[in-house]
Amino acid sequence: MTKHSKHYPHYLDLQPVMQVQGTVRLPGSKSISNRTLLLAALSEGVTEIKDLLASDDTLVMLNALQKLGVHWEQEGDTQNYRVHGVKGHFPHQHADLFMGNAGTAIRPLVAALAVLGGDYTVHGVSRMHERPIGDLVDALNVAGAQIDYTGNPGYPPLHIHRGHLHAQELQVKGNVSSQFLTALLMAAPLMATVHDVRIQVIGELISKPYIEITLNLMARFGVVVERDGWQTFTIKAGQHYVSPGVMHVEGDASSASYFLAAGAIAGGPVRVEGVGRDSIQGDVRFAEALEKMGAIITRGDNWIEARSGGTLQAIDMDFNHIPDAAMTIAVAALYANGPTTLRNIASWRVKETDRLSAMATELRKVGATVEEGADYMVVTPPAQMLPASIATYDDHRMAMCFSLASLDGKARRGAVMRINDPQCVAKTFPDYFEVFAQINHQELF
Repeated sequence: MTKHSKHYPHYLDLQPVMQVQGTVRLPGSKSISNRTLLLAALSEGVTEIKDLLASDDTLVMLNALQKLGVHWEQEGDTQNYRVHGVKGHFPHQHADLFMGNAGTAIRPLVAALAVLGGDYTVHGVSRMHERPIGDLVDALNVAGAQIDYTGNPGYPPLHIHRGHLHAQELQVKGNVSSQFLTALLMAAPLMATVHDVRIQVIGELISKPYIEITLNLMARFGVVVERDGWQTFTIKAGQHYVSPGVMHVEGDASSASYFLAAGAIAGGPVRVEGVGRDSIQGDVRFAEALEKMGAIITRGDNWIEARSGGTLQAIDMDFNHIPDAAMTIAVAALYANGPTTLRNIASWRVKETDRLSAMATELRKVGATVEEGADYMVVTPPAQMLPASIATYDDHRMAMCFSLASLDGKARRGAVMRINDPQCVAKTFPDYFEVFAQINHQELF
């Protein structure tokens, strides 16, 4: 298959830019891509997936499915794939699976493997072994799975043994990652052969829009989940995944946030294509946060456009529903007319890096005053942006966010931003810096 990663230099120097303008065709959604790959694999029939995201995270899922005996083909050099479903039974009962740092891949796959049974080892990069998976594993083990931690308890790497998981009731905590609930939901139809399966969420469920993506995609593959608010989810017995034939992957709404913010900061208009008012992704609501900051947003069926409405306004907002896109607001806050408060973002601490700590550190480099709490951040913009060498922590979103600090806004001018290890954007958006250069009309290389 084609290689996904671009080769960037060890660092990129982004020069200050007066105005951005243009149209960006978004790469496919990571959340939709990896869910769709697993559902297509578990289905009856062949699924044609159009516009799959080309990235490290999807490559991890494709390779894992191949090791499990799932056949797929890529159509030439396109991002269209044909996945041959295995009707809920992976052909290979033994496999060693490397999952990189892809939370959207490892968590649902672990649940499916635990239910279907076999002998599997699952591991990733060192940061993945620091990202919690205990709430999911505990929920599965209580229900009859046999999953051992082979490193630190509560974290990958894991050894999945052949269990007998036919539980009718499952409980999972909702306050660390919504991916744990997504994993159980996607695996539940594999359990619900004779009896209904009911999943109960303990405590507050974070990142609810990501659960809506999961439920929407499961329905497209023929499985309907009944829910009582956000506390209980019931999968009726006898449902199984059936290919819808063709699946089109929406553009990535989290990736859209950088270009929409650029338009809001530095004139615009900047239009993103691939997501619009009917998107199933919660991160399109990022545009609402920009509107609160005074940006002018226009929406179509398959596009969103942002332009500056003057100096950005400081806001105080709960971002529990869009934690990934909220990082972009933290950098947009550098251009606001006062302190901006981002609340309810504790999940940042268990992502690709501790994003609360990392974001606070790098924002201070460019001159901001930052108050970092356990689950909140207050960003007071600097009088003058300072040139900085930005550490990216092997986190794609850190690199993409801080590209915006090179822009000239109404309130203050951007400065030279040195982005270290720009290669990390390959996780979700290998072409990011080329596309960013197109809207700011700069030569990067």
